[in-house]
Amino acid sequence: MSQTASMTLKRKGAMTQEELLELKQKMSAKALTKRRTKTGLRIAANVAVALVVLLPLLYALSIAFMPSSELFTTEMNLLPKSPTLKNFADAFTQVPLLRFIVNSFIMAGCITIGQIISCSLSAFAFSFLEFKGKGILFMIVMATMMVPGEATIISNYLTVGNWGMLDTYPVLIIPYLTSAMGIFLFRQFYMTFPMSLFESAKLDGCSNLRFIVSILTPLTKSAIGAMAVYTFINAWNMYMWPLLVTGSDQKRTVQIGISMLSAVDSQSITLMIAGVVMIIIPSISIFIFGQKQLIRGMFSGAVKG
Repeated sequence: MSQTASMTLKRKGAMTQEELLELKQKMSAKALTKRRTKTGLRIAANVAVALVVLLPLLYALSIAFMPSSELFTTEMNLLPKSPTLKNFADAFTQVPLLRFIVNSFIMAGCITIGQIISCSLSAFAFSFLEFKGKGILFMIVMATMMVPGEATIISNYLTVGNWGMLDTYPVLIIPYLTSAMGIFLFRQFYMTFPMSLFESAKLDGCSNLRFIVSILTPLTKSAIGAMAVYTFINAWNMYMWPLLVTGSDQKRTVQIGISMLSAVDSQSITLMIAGVVMIIIPSISIFIFGQKQLIRGMFSGAVKG
């Protein structure tokens, strides 16, 4: 009798273990389903927000391929019924758009290179060198970030006008060869390096310039990438200063050229939108390919370790 009772208890125990295992599997399946549901809802929300944010850009792309006859109607045409490339071709024939694009690349490229060089050198001085008034000078440099560009644009214009630099490439480039934001970015990055690194290099007979080129530059690629992306996009989208200091098509930039397209014809909205779509391609491409460097460079100097 006792053996039968023990066998029965064992069977009940085995069944209980099976039930627990089955219950555990059900709970795991429910947790997995819940997690997948949350992930799906997040993805759906992100897609919806992305569509709302990108809607103006997508509609501009649609207008660029749309004939003027389809745009100026009582109907709301979101997609072109007869897509055409005529707007893109006319944008190059109505104004020297290709020349404007080349000018913008020259200006943005030179400004980017100039700011990387000047800001990295200044940041090196504020980070590793010791001289009187370093803290006060750095505070003055940072204080210039609070001065809006519109407050100095008239004085800068009068200065370059007296120097006879109007309507030239130097007048587009020289006033923007350095920036307080770039100095701050590089300095914060350099502050993460121990002073013993610089002292060891000096003991080995390394000059300051060689220390920057051979040691700091390879270690600050993320900061350089972030600075390059940020500076190029800002220079590419610059409008007010090139509008003031340039007067001929040989030196005008692409942002001014797009505004000239709207003056060609009162019905040239599709023409202007086609030009806008073309000129935003470089800045968007640089941001897409350099966004990781931009984020890494912006946050790399925030934590010491």
